[in-house]
Amino acid sequence: MGEKGKTSEYFVHESAYVDEPCRIGKGTKIWHFCHIMKDATIGANCIFGQNVLVSTGVVIGNNVKVQNNVAIYTGTRIEDDVFLGPSCVLTNVSNPRSQIVRHDLYERTIIRRGATVGANATIVCGIALGRYCFIGAGAVVTKNVPDYALMLGVPARQAGWVSRHGIPLPKPDAEGIMVCPESGYRYREVPPGIVRCLDLDEEAALPEAQRVGKVSYRDIKGRS
Repeated sequence: MGEKGKTSEYFVHESAYVDEPCRIGKGTKIWHFCHIMKDATIGANCIFGQNVLVSTGVVIGNNVKVQNNVAIYTGTRIEDDVFLGPSCVLTNVSNPRSQIVRHDLYERTIIRRGATVGANATIVCGIALGRYCFIGAGAVVTKNVPDYALMLGVPARQAGWVSRHGIPLPKPDAEGIMVCPESGYRYREVPPGIVRCLDLDEEAALPEAQRVGKVSYRDIKGRS
């Protein structure tokens, strides 16, 4: 890594540890008391808050935001634009025992592009979180989550659909279209159980004009 602090490529706080070798993209910021273990791969323009662990072999995409007190264990793959809320929990063994060594049996967890995991939520390993899904605070997720799904509770159950802006989508109109109250983007189940945005491809970046929030979730909820 070289000396701690601001480099030509990324920033590491003086209290953090970055083991070598690892790969860290340009513009990434690693804050107080973090530990990035060897052979981790981190993309560009990521932010790691205080006390974050990234274990060996973890792969993280671009523009990922990880809040305080999150451990990302071996076997986890995180795609671009993911948000991990404070103290959310990821795992990599379904049946851990202190006396049993399962280092070669780590289970894969995939968090796909744009997903949000709320504060104190738990993601049981061996599953995939779909693109732009939203896991509510404190939820416990035990199975695969569809794209754009809103998951709440213990165990987590689907409570509806959310837009790319993280806003719950209203009931569909006569044509089956759901319109995001913030962005105006249209969504539809095509086929049932699979939601797609009709105005922007799931792999496309948001236009600059859509990257600044104009209204809070509570404001929109209050109108309903």
